[in-house]
Amino acid sequence: MNIEITGRHMEVTDSMKQHVEKTLEKVRGHFDKPMNVEVVLTIEKHRHVADITLNANGVRVHAEEESPDMYTSVDAAVEKIDRQVRKIKDRRKKFKPEKLADAEAAAVSTPPEEDEAVSTMAEPEEPLLAPKIVPEELDMKPMDVEDAALQLEVSGQPFLAFRNARTQEVNVLYVREDGAFGHIEPQF
Repeated sequence: MNIEITGRHMEVTDSMKQHVEKTLEKVRGHFDKPMNVEVVLTIEKHRHVADITLNANGVRVHAEEESPDMYTSVDAAVEKIDRQVRKIKDRRKKFKPEKLADAEAAAVSTPPEEDEAVSTMAEPEEPLLAPKIVPEELDMKPMDVEDAALQLEVSGQPFLAFRNARTQEVNVLYVREDGAFGHIEPQF
């Protein structure tokens, strides 16, 4: 297990490092491959925030917890990650390939609805400035669409870009307004 601990507005003590490593041990048992864990501990006034991101077996899980005590925040964040990992494992056990084929067919046959508010928007009076572009690197390990759906559901993000294990192309999975997942697969 590769653990990277960063402290913001605080010094990370040896006892805090040992506590983080000890609490993450219960998550280690869920994975057979090495995992990378990024832990950011922040103190802002009376808020102690533990932000933990775990990457293992093609799964990315994130949790952030806040409390008046850093040890409590770390414990709560690790507990949240443990619940998310167990949820993913349970769903993988229950998953049936027929459901994936039905979900992919529904996503392809149902075009996303256009947002009417965008088409009726008035032009702004002032010229728009060019947006600031912040480059980010993505770990594009190949994964199945069902694994991507599980990861998207657990992460709480609006979309997920991933490399499809079947086609080796970059795909995007997103959460539609009706709660279903949309799957964008490039056609060349």
